[in-house]
Amino acid sequence: MPLTFTLDPAITPALRDGILDLWTDVSNAGGAVGFVPPVTREDVRPELVTHFVAMAEGRHRLLVGCDEQGAPAATAFLAHNTHRLQKHWVWLYTVMVHPRHQGKGYGRDLLAAAEDAARTFDGIGAIRLTCRGGLGLERFYGSCGYKEVGRIPGAIRVAPGDDRDDVIMLRPLD
Repeated sequence: MPLTFTLDPAITPALRDGILDLWTDVSNAGGAVGFVPPVTREDVRPELVTHFVAMAEGRHRLLVGCDEQGAPAATAFLAHNTHRLQKHWVWLYTVMVHPRHQGKGYGRDLLAAAEDAARTFDGIGAIRLTCRGGLGLERFYGSCGYKEVGRIPGAIRVAPGDDRDDVIMLRPLD
């Protein structure tokens, strides 16, 4: 069953809690979304609040993919640039699909929905994201039309002695 994607949904308590659960579950399954397992909802909550504040200020937009029960199964945040020379592309942050939905093509669907959303923003010609090296994410994003345009070796410290590359990817929208 395909997900239903919504850009800029109303943030209800149910949606807020669903995204918090999603982010916690993805993190605890080893997903590269800013945390290293184990994490609790309370570990993740401040980061989610930071995104919500950016949304309230008009700097971020939320894209949510809900399953047939209406629960968030996939999310991504699109962030506008504030620098006057970089307003022609957006960042894609916190791209995640719930572990129970892995392997169903929802990650590709989420990226396609993010591209569709970005195309509706005035003057946007590309999407840029970064991902943690060592997990095969570069191959996945590459298969979805993103190109690796930079790499900072060892920029992400997952644990002492476990440094990963920060991989910069770009998806032109032309």
